[in-house]
Amino acid sequence: MGIKRVGRHLLEHRWRLKRIFTPAVLARIEAAIKASEATHSGEISFVVEGALDGMPLFRNQPARERALDIFSQLRIWDTEHNNGVLIYLLLADRDFEIVADRGIDAKVGAAGWEKICTEMERDFRAGDFERGVIRGIEAVSHLMAQHFPAQGGDRNELPDAPVVI
Repeated sequence: MGIKRVGRHLLEHRWRLKRIFTPAVLARIEAAIKASEATHSGEISFVVEGALDGMPLFRNQPARERALDIFSQLRIWDTEHNNGVLIYLLLADRDFEIVADRGIDAKVGAAGWEKICTEMERDFRAGDFERGVIRGIEAVSHLMAQHFPAQGGDRNELPDAPVVI
């Protein structure tokens, strides 16, 4: 466990998270998810975490492993068509992950997710987190619509509101 990483997480204040992801920004992200899910039968979730606390931090849990834990905790894997996708952002590490359930992952593959990550990363590097997240949602939505188009009677299996940890 690197002392720099621990320091970053312990000193990462919630104010930064609240400054970047204001209620208005979170509302626009939620609206993007709602609009997206009208075009396909998949589920998209967005989680932003300012910094790791407690055991995840002291176990030196990487962002990917943390994203997998959250994917499981939020039961994103438990959708009818196995087509849930999590976009996870860990601000203190300046890292993000896309975790996809097996139904959609089998159709998109690592290269497809990496392409979306590259596009999002450009916006994140420029400090435009809202734009990066919404672009990511739109790109995931496009893939979902290709492979899991909307069908009459689709139900919303997961909340659309972003989760802030």
